[in-house]
Amino acid sequence: TILFREGDAGNEMFVIQAGHLRITRHVANGEKVLATLGPGEFVGEMAILNAKPRTATATVTDDGPAKVLAIDAKRFEHMIAHNREIVFRLIKRLAARLDSADALIEILMHKDPKARLVRALARYAESFGEPREGGVRVALTAEELAEQVNVDLDQTHDVLSRLRRVRVISIDEQDGTLLVHDLDRLFDFLEFLEMPQKFGGETSA
Repeated sequence: TILFREGDAGNEMFVIQAGHLRITRHVANGEKVLATLGPGEFVGEMAILNAKPRTATATVTDDGPAKVLAIDAKRFEHMIAHNREIVFRLIKRLAARLDSADALIEILMHKDPKARLVRALARYAESFGEPREGGVRVALTAEELAEQVNVDLDQTHDVLSRLRRVRVISIDEQDGTLLVHDLDRLFDFLEFLEMPQKFGGETSA
């Protein structure tokens, strides 16, 4: 289910109460996943704040139905004018998204595709991961992760297979999303990948 499309007029924002929304944007070679948002997150506020068309598409993910609370522009303005806590939460969320965008730019500037993949996976686990028994669920498939950081799919599967063999991650057989079992070991793996570059060499990890 598509909640709204890029380019649509926007007079509502949405608070996610259950389920997940995948936020995508059209680029030259197709669709690019910007984020996957879950309960407690909000989406669509920019169209209200700047009175411009939607800048991205919001789609319910494959892991189940979503429940959202729709807030129109008039009610949103009233909430901001009369509730400081809502204003504070909005500013915090927007700041977090700006930090996330900056982090993605830094990742994309990294020359080593394997390091880009692991960095992106770690970032998603830290920023958007859902605590689950045995780890943190990242609502991205291997294909979406590869697209996110512009890495060949075969190379993506190779890196993820290595992480699975050392039991740092696993992949959900039903929807293909990733479960990070040990974030510390994931960062250790990233450090191992980046270590040779500090000395001008390459790694075969």
